[in-house]
Amino acid sequence: METRIRPPAVAGAFYPADPGELAAAVERYLAAGRATLARAEVGSSPPTALIAPHAGYVYSGAIAGTAYALVQARRPAIERVILLGPAHRVALHGLAASTADGFATPLGTVPIDRATRDAALECAGVQPFDRAHDAEHCLEVQLPFLQRILGRFSLVPLVVGTAAGEQVAAVVERLWTGDGTLVVVSSDLSHYHDYATARRLDRATCDAIADLAPERLGEESACGRIPIAGLLSVARRRNLHARLLDLRNSGDTAGPRDTVVGYASFAFA
Repeated sequence: METRIRPPAVAGAFYPADPGELAAAVERYLAAGRATLARAEVGSSPPTALIAPHAGYVYSGAIAGTAYALVQARRPAIERVILLGPAHRVALHGLAASTADGFATPLGTVPIDRATRDAALECAGVQPFDRAHDAEHCLEVQLPFLQRILGRFSLVPLVVGTAAGEQVAAVVERLWTGDGTLVVVSSDLSHYHDYATARRLDRATCDAIADLAPERLGEESACGRIPIAGLLSVARRRNLHARLLDLRNSGDTAGPRDTVVGYASFAFA
């Protein structure tokens, strides 16, 4: 049977297409993340799950770097990554799995964990739907960080459309097995408000996440509010704690302040 690889869709747009430039950029963002963690004194407990943003690296790469910098200590143990993010490109009911054998970036190809993907397809609302993955950026931009931090690992990518948080939670519970699994939810926060409004909205969203309170997330909270809600429900049942690592917006990183997008990174342990 022919191997089918999902090629990168946003290399050269959201992040550098040249492998050397991309590796160097990711290392800079990881270094910036480590510096942020040191200043904030948030501790270094290795996480079992993350929330990380998915904008172009110039906007959100440093915030994502704070999340992935914490994963370094778990590198030898992590075998697979369950990666969830919201559908931006196609209308979708439920969750979309990929039938590809691997996802490629300029840094190489990450193999799909076929057995765990098949387990996901047994869950209610999960369907094979490659078109949801073909042009989707929210999962792809996480991969170079994971490749630089973890080296070898397998992937279960899931694009989340219209669904209930508990539906996502049931899938996460089914797939989150053992110490070898890292769960990553890809999400930005508020979109296209002025700087002061975004800061207010994003702080409320971060408070809800820290309190493991998915019922307090609204449509303006985050583009990935549904997968976040699913993660929060599972975290509450597993007695995990959520730590805010970094909270900024595009007005703080690389854009004007009249209309901004919010970004945060969280670690769960």
